[in-house]
Amino acid sequence: MLPEIVGRDEFAALIIRTDYNDESAWHAVATGLTQPWGENGEFAAHVHLIDDPAWADATPDDVLTAVRRDEDLSVVFIADRVTMHSADCALLACDVWSEDEDLDPMYYQDLIDSQPPREFRTAPAAVHGVHANLSIANMDFGEFAEEASADPEGVLRPL
Repeated sequence: MLPEIVGRDEFAALIIRTDYNDESAWHAVATGLTQPWGENGEFAAHVHLIDDPAWADATPDDVLTAVRRDEDLSVVFIADRVTMHSADCALLACDVWSEDEDLDPMYYQDLIDSQPPREFRTAPAAVHGVHANLSIANMDFGEFAEEASADPEGVLRPL
């Protein structure tokens, strides 16, 4: 059982480390996540980093099950093995929305018939824009996933 996440400010992007094989790679990821962001770096990075070996080798499904207790969370970013070995330090962005939620077919038939993407890779510098826009429902997860899929490496870059 994974530990409960406590103390996260609802405006902080949640990043969970699941790979513990390369400290220097993790340091590069964490450094990238804590840099100011925005067109001219006008916004301070606001992140909640989980760096606890209890999360080692947790799968995205394990992480999603654990974080769904947080009603203010729309996306979680996972620093997994791929992240640590990628030149872009590309984190796995996972949609927290539960597929198990009952959707009324009268209003949501399109969504029921065609499930949107549930994950994509994102560079650390793009994490803040994703988190901010999803938190205020300015964009939806699928828009970011589509942008990432258009990249030759399949990684969302800063907007």
